[in-house]
Amino acid sequence: MTAPAAILDVDGTLVDTNYQHALAWYRAFRDHGLTLPLHRIHRHIGMGGDQLVAALAGDAFERAHGDAARDAEGDRYEAMIGEVAPLPAARELIERLHERGQDIVLASSAKPHDVERYLDLLEARELVRAWTTSGDVERTKPAPDLVEVALEHVRGGPAVMVGDSTWDCEAAARAGIASIGVLTGGFSEQELREAGAACVFTDLPALLSALDNSPLQIV
Repeated sequence: MTAPAAILDVDGTLVDTNYQHALAWYRAFRDHGLTLPLHRIHRHIGMGGDQLVAALAGDAFERAHGDAARDAEGDRYEAMIGEVAPLPAARELIERLHERGQDIVLASSAKPHDVERYLDLLEARELVRAWTTSGDVERTKPAPDLVEVALEHVRGGPAVMVGDSTWDCEAAARAGIASIGVLTGGFSEQELREAGAACVFTDLPALLSALDNSPLQIV
């Protein structure tokens, strides 16, 4: 029997934060004289802040304001943290995987203190093997670094990534593992598949009901 490890993204996959982050980035950019359409910002949520600023605003803005914009986004997001809640079946998915004997690693581009909050929100500390954050790597998603660090915690795999963004699927592909997409982050099924997702589910309850017919099946 082979039980693949589950490498789970957090923001937008387990915890409903994507739109708060989009609004926080919108306000952070405006703090530094740049107004960007929210729909453009949303397309980059899931990408780590180390890469998002230049991707959206260009290298010159990154050089002039990158660190300050990231700090401002953190402050703006902090003001909304009370609105953050787990997505339906997030805790149930973690419990089911744990009961099945599958190792679980959370692989997030979020800041370390935010991941600590999410662990408490999900009551997941005793169920997961490990977690990674932006503080563990030089480059966040879509670079494969976070996934590769997660794989180190499960002896190199086999493993499957679950994520809500194209950046999750791209990072998994670059790390050489399969990925499952969920639509809870606002990316379409076509986008997730084009980024490398082996299959896509509407949400976590749908994934839960089909675990044995997904890449996370035990064979």
